[in-house]
Amino acid sequence: MSVKKKNLKDLKNVGKAILRDLSILNIHLVEDLIHHDATQLFEQLERLTGKPHDPCMWDVFAAIIHEAKTGEPTSWWVWTAQRKALQKTGKLIHII
Repeated sequence: MSVKKKNLKDLKNVGKAILRDLSILNIHLVEDLIHHDATQLFEQLERLTGKPHDPCMWDVFAAIIHEAKTGEPTSWWVWTAQRKALQKTGKLIHII
């Protein structure tokens, strides 16, 4: 599906703080999100900032990547169960 929203701030879960984090990750367009996954972005953000981030950040990344790929906005908390499953299996950990 083609991306309908071009500005990151138009995505459901993107506010000022998320925009700053995306800028740190060198993501400036909705299209940039399509080529990433939430775990990769979460780990990269921790590496670049040198500090651990709230695990809910993974949920936000999952939600905005999903919206970028499908055009379907979802609330970030819809992704919490999936993140917790990843944490339980050790596939998502703080790297800092």
